[in-house]
Amino acid sequence: MSAKNLSFILEKAGQVKFEDRPIPELKSEYDVLVNICVTGICGSDVHYWVAGAIGPFVVKEPMVLGHESAGIISKVGSGVKTLKVGDRVALEPGVPCRRCNRCKEGKYNLCDQMAFAATPPYDGTLAKYYSLPEDFCYKLPDNLSLDEGALIEPLSVAVHIVKQAAVKPGDKVVVFGAGPVGLFCCAVAKAYGASKIIAVDIIPEKLDFAVKYAATGKFLPSRTPADESAKRLIQECDLGEGADIALEASGAEPSIQTAVHVLRNGGTYAQAGMGKAEVTFPITAMCTKEINVKGSFRYSSGDYKLSVELVESGKVNVKDLITGRVAFRDAEQAFQEVKAGKVIKMLIDGEKDE
Repeated sequence: MSAKNLSFILEKAGQVKFEDRPIPELKSEYDVLVNICVTGICGSDVHYWVAGAIGPFVVKEPMVLGHESAGIISKVGSGVKTLKVGDRVALEPGVPCRRCNRCKEGKYNLCDQMAFAATPPYDGTLAKYYSLPEDFCYKLPDNLSLDEGALIEPLSVAVHIVKQAAVKPGDKVVVFGAGPVGLFCCAVAKAYGASKIIAVDIIPEKLDFAVKYAATGKFLPSRTPADESAKRLIQECDLGEGADIALEASGAEPSIQTAVHVLRNGGTYAQAGMGKAEVTFPITAMCTKEINVKGSFRYSSGDYKLSVELVESGKVNVKDLITGRVAFRDAEQAFQEVKAGKVIKMLIDGEKDE
């Protein structure tokens, strides 16, 4: 007997399995059921697989992994008006309460009641079927593939970072970390009109790719104090009095410190990378330079819509980051390859009908 809703389950740190789960019921007349066709692997997925927890979010019960997905609508609730069976969609995998003050402000990513896919205790999207409210499914234009649809999720993370930093035409931007989110930050900053975009990473191959992809320059840091590294960065990359914007997408403490020092007086610093919970921070430089410090967490109102538009218009190319893919039943292999750093963005195809 073939599985109805085969799902990729994390039982505990380092232990996964496939399990046939019930097909999700539509909880509301405004919900839709999506046949998941492709899912990207995120660093957070791998972290749960390796450690079984991220900060306060601990896997206590078996949990379906995955949250970067696209698929085809297979069922709609009676109140759904904007989607129909057969539509191809990108999934925004976090549903807020819609009622709290943060939700009413439009900052629903800060909702305390957020139900986010593959964040304990909520199941993720690495299953044959997944249900969501219709307004968290974004219909893909005809010129976008399902693969591109799956990458709308990490692109939206980058869009939110760039919006938090208020990047504008002519800005000199330094991006710390040349992983998928950092690369997308480079691309979105370029789309926003930044005149100079410098990628920073400790792996030369990542920097080479960043320059081919969207960065205008690169910087390979050495093991020197952060203020000295920042001075060399400013000099080698011709940043004048310093960068206007620093986008931190690595979470590495030396990058965090260098990012503050590389900014001009009155510059803007946006933190998105998550590393150690506590770091040594150059607070004197932040104060005396009057740095604008912003946090950035996931995505919020308008970010997904803009991401789709950026890809549809050709201003951002997400396909170049896809460097590996596996069949659904080889999902664990995908996690191993991402952990080993063998790929930029790995995709897992959806479970096919037998």
